[in-house]
Amino acid sequence: RDTPGLTLSGTSGRFGYAEGSAAAGLSSGPWSAFLAAQERHDGGWRDFSPSTLYNGYADFGYDGTGGGLHVKLIGADSDLTGNGVVPVELYAARRDAVFTHPDNTRSSYWRISVHPWLRIGTHTRIEASAYEQFLLRRNLNGDAADIEECEEAGEEGLLCLETVGDDDGEEEEQSVLTDAAGNAIGEFDGIDAYGVRNTGRERTRSRGILAQIVDTRSLGAGENMLAVGASHDEARTRFDTATELGAIDETRGVSGLGPTIVQPDGAIAPVGLVTNSSSVGVFALDRLPIAPGLSAEIGVRWNRTRIELIDLIGTALNGRHAFERTNPGIEFDWTLSPRLTLRAGYAETSRAPTAAELSCADENAPCSLTNFFVADPPLAQVVSRHWELGASGHSGAFRWLLSGYSATNADDIQYAASEIRGRAYFRNVGRTRRQGVEASIRYEAKGWRIAASYAFVDATFRTPLTLSSPANPTAADDGTIAVEPGDRLPGLPRHSGTLSIDYTPRGWSLGGDLVARSGQRLVGDEGNDVAPLAGYLVANARAGVALADGLRLMVEVRNVFDRGYASFGTFSDIGEVAIAEVAGAADPRAIGPGAPRRWFVSLVATR
Repeated sequence: RDTPGLTLSGTSGRFGYAEGSAAAGLSSGPWSAFLAAQERHDGGWRDFSPSTLYNGYADFGYDGTGGGLHVKLIGADSDLTGNGVVPVELYAARRDAVFTHPDNTRSSYWRISVHPWLRIGTHTRIEASAYEQFLLRRNLNGDAADIEECEEAGEEGLLCLETVGDDDGEEEEQSVLTDAAGNAIGEFDGIDAYGVRNTGRERTRSRGILAQIVDTRSLGAGENMLAVGASHDEARTRFDTATELGAIDETRGVSGLGPTIVQPDGAIAPVGLVTNSSSVGVFALDRLPIAPGLSAEIGVRWNRTRIELIDLIGTALNGRHAFERTNPGIEFDWTLSPRLTLRAGYAETSRAPTAAELSCADENAPCSLTNFFVADPPLAQVVSRHWELGASGHSGAFRWLLSGYSATNADDIQYAASEIRGRAYFRNVGRTRRQGVEASIRYEAKGWRIAASYAFVDATFRTPLTLSSPANPTAADDGTIAVEPGDRLPGLPRHSGTLSIDYTPRGWSLGGDLVARSGQRLVGDEGNDVAPLAGYLVANARAGVALADGLRLMVEVRNVFDRGYASFGTFSDIGEVAIAEVAGAADPRAIGPGAPRRWFVSLVATR
């Protein structure tokens, strides 16, 4: 209804990028429809990294004076390759290199939802929504592994899995590699380096319904809005995963050798698992006018979640979990003048651990991926308590926003490395805190649009703990690191800023961005003992011109100055993988590199 007409667009870009999309909207009286579809291909700027995406959306609706109904459809199919982090020495030698490959995820998804509403009085209406959705996801990851010829007497010619030793000074421990039949796996002729191919298949069907009564009427100092409702969601997921022994070639690609690895101690083992989850919630929200210009938004939600795990291979994964909590929230908004508004609020939120987290929470049986399940120890739900103060206003062509916040998570869940290469597990890490300031200002007048934003984030651990991080060069002999209160959470830049300038006179446009991020701690360095990842500044530019009525040409250049930078950092054990580009590479730091200079040319037609 809001976007009538037809829009067609096509885009071509560097590194084999191609995109096409179409969108159409129409309306007639109370009836409306909107349809959109997109196809996207990207050859990838790194080695072995092509991706393809198809998606579509449709919305058919009727909105009358006393009721309405919308039916929405979403579908997507993707074949995405993201070859993970790269050791810093390899990145310095060749920017587009990858460490190991493949790293591929194929997904198919659809969702249908209905959204009826009915007016039952002058001030009251009933709103509802119901949905059903389906997801099929398949993963394939080629990874390095600590697998090599056994060294113990009597195990000659066999392969062993190495793990970090105990804290008594022992460097490493070995266990014989075994297959699905329990037989020892022997060496393969002509193989210099061994790896693993982790495969996973997830099939999820879920559905849910939400219904609420909304009442809006004048009350005292202004308009009061009250909403009361309930929701129910349920899902059933089937997981199947396995780890195949592989060989690493000269490109560091991992090809399968046949045997599926099944270690008796569960360090590496296949999984067949069904999870059933259900969640019921009841909520109320009241936007209450207190005095002219002053209102309070008061809300409360009770939620109960049940998760059942059914092991299809053994019994280690079997489990039942239930989580229940009532979360309150309140916010005051005070409009001092038409140009200035203040707000203050407090809210509590919670989330139950996911099935993936619950089933990958044993440090003695870690997972290779977040959807590889191995055991069923309990995890506590995460509870967050959030305070916020803010102000917003405008003056002429300027609009601004300023806010400060503090959020403390109790029983936060983190993904911690294990002593087995490429494997990790979820665990509660006590309290963490994220607090900071956000500010933005925008100017719009006479064809100019200038916007600037800044965020300061102080994200820290508040509970002392010991974590496993064997690839960290500062780790103890047993591969652990100590985390103290005040240590910064990894993966989060402390300072972030963006400046955007666009000039759009009649018929053409010109603009650009400056994006700045400060350094961040490496994942795996929760103790803050290693130098942080460097910050970066990236410039983007764009321009557009109207070729004819309803036809526009646009050009965009990202990372104009071709800056080399990284947006993520961690550690990678490179000792067992030969890197031809860097003989003798020894630095365990690894980064998620940012893309080099990329250009895109688009043609957009509207009618």
